[in-house]
Amino acid sequence: MSDSCRICAHALFPNPLLVQDDMPAAAQGLPGADGLAADRGVSLVLRQCAGCGLVQLTNAPVPYWRDVIRAAGISPEMRSFRLAQFGTWLDTYRLAGRKVLEVGCGRGEYLALLAEAGADAFGIENKSDSVAACRAAGLRVAEGFLEGPETRLADGPFDGFAILNFLEHIPDAPRTLQGIAANLSDGATGLVEVPNFDMIVQQRLFAEFIPDHLYYFTRETLTGLLENNGFEVLDCRPEWHDYVLSATVRKRRPLDLAPLASSQTALKASFDAFLDRFGPGRVAIWGAGHQALALISLMGIAPRIRCVFDSAPFKQGRFTPATHLPIVAPERLADDGPDSVDAIIVLAASYSDEVVRILRERHGSRFCVATLRDNRLEIVIDGDAR
Repeated sequence: MSDSCRICAHALFPNPLLVQDDMPAAAQGLPGADGLAADRGVSLVLRQCAGCGLVQLTNAPVPYWRDVIRAAGISPEMRSFRLAQFGTWLDTYRLAGRKVLEVGCGRGEYLALLAEAGADAFGIENKSDSVAACRAAGLRVAEGFLEGPETRLADGPFDGFAILNFLEHIPDAPRTLQGIAANLSDGATGLVEVPNFDMIVQQRLFAEFIPDHLYYFTRETLTGLLENNGFEVLDCRPEWHDYVLSATVRKRRPLDLAPLASSQTALKASFDAFLDRFGPGRVAIWGAGHQALALISLMGIAPRIRCVFDSAPFKQGRFTPATHLPIVAPERLADDGPDSVDAIIVLAASYSDEVVRILRERHGSRFCVATLRDNRLEIVIDGDAR
């Protein structure tokens, strides 16, 4: 029995939430008359992660956890529900006619409905006889299990996926989710469904715990698992009489920071236009905070700057990192010594307006002063010396 969360490896709370003794050792493989003597009940120990909050059994997984075994048939009500659900999903995310993978497709019960709803449906299933049944029914199914991102399927990448009431069985659920993501095209969407633990608690359904289900997800813990393993959660809601949590997800894309590069180019043009008005070394910076230090480097302006003024005594007498400009006390502005300048660029972040006010009060229009506003330099004191 581990004292660590299967999902995030954080410590579990020390005391079990619930212990149920003499419980069935598995939901499948019911014993026959000749197996009763060897059949023994087990204790189910339910604990909660102190980190991510996930409620989970500490019992070992059942031997067949990679296999999806569903009821012998699908009721008319379930069939109607799934067809409507799949149809809406395919329509909303423009997946009709596109490749959709069901992870853990069993004997094809839902895979056939995905195809009927309009998907170009594929499945993966671990159980050999289930795979054979799928193929006999004309379904395209690979035999195996998505152990992790290194497992690649020959028919991928897929534009969508579904994993329906299977994730809660999988000991290393994060790696399986990462394996799913690795077999998807950019921006692919998916349906992820698990039993709804929020409803179990609200309705006090104490007989809902079985060894097959290692995890008991709330909306919060399901969302956390998905978001930490390659997906954005677009929606997560109860379905099927509230027994199921149904999450719609999208494979996470890397952020597009191209606008930042455009912003940098535009700001550099603004700096250059301002500096061009003055002779070499006739402009200073006010502010040696992180933003000012970064801008001096990113704008490439150090060779044109005399020095950096900053009111913090512990910075004075030192130099800007990487660009090596001297940092001096603002009092040096009062004389015409070696730090004399014609213009000052104020880069003091939230203190910039205060610095401009101080410069105006102490020096009037002696200096041309500009500050950073709306990603450009704005002249706020049009000085006499230019």
